[in-house]
Amino acid sequence: MPRHETTRLRHDTRRRTLTVASIEPLGASMRRLVFTAPELADFVSAAPDDHIKLFFPMPDGGTAMRDFTPRRFDRAACALTIDFALHEAGPATAWAAAAQVGDRLDIGGPRGSVVVPDDFDWYLLIGDETALPAIGRRVEEARPAVPVITLAVVNGTADEQQFASAADWRGHWVHRAGVGTDDAALLLAALGAITLPQGEGYIWIAAETNVARALRHDVETRLGHPRAWLKAAGYWTRGHADAPDKTLDG
Repeated sequence: MPRHETTRLRHDTRRRTLTVASIEPLGASMRRLVFTAPELADFVSAAPDDHIKLFFPMPDGGTAMRDFTPRRFDRAACALTIDFALHEAGPATAWAAAAQVGDRLDIGGPRGSVVVPDDFDWYLLIGDETALPAIGRRVEEARPAVPVITLAVVNGTADEQQFASAADWRGHWVHRAGVGTDDAALLLAALGAITLPQGEGYIWIAAETNVARALRHDVETRLGHPRAWLKAAGYWTRGHADAPDKTLDG
């Protein structure tokens, strides 16, 4: 296979009903839930930034669908870990905040995976809380000793996370608390202070749509990074309850 060739996979999708097996707080504003079900025996998630649909019951009897990242999957145990950010009101936050062991939830997908090869000389991963599940998974799954740099904006030190990894991981955190809510300005300033390794690197960005777009522009113009070795995605859009996750266009 040629160096740095991305692979796109399609998966058979079906709806599965999962049961909450364990719950733990994750920092000050996230909650980690582990789900189990025999139906997970043939579940496939081939990339750290895969997305699945979660179906949340609404008081009116309807259903709200939201995209989430499979944080970790243990095939032997048929256990799927999902991290929920509890930073804004909505059906996903309300359900996750009230969830108890034994509760059930339906999921669908992932429909496909975009597999980035682990043959780059280094990796830079940038995002906000919504990106942390994908960032953490990629750090943990990276090959031994490869330089992986992460840059994430969170409210404060209580929201920072640690990842167990064989990679040469360097985590950079910026805090919005007491500074403001302009994530783009905070991340751009921090990015400007980072010295990237030599060689060919892959840069991954996920955050609020306008923040991700500003970061992508900086990476392409100031750093001159090739677009083929860059992915930027808007995981949410300010003012919209359910903006789709997508790679930014234009």
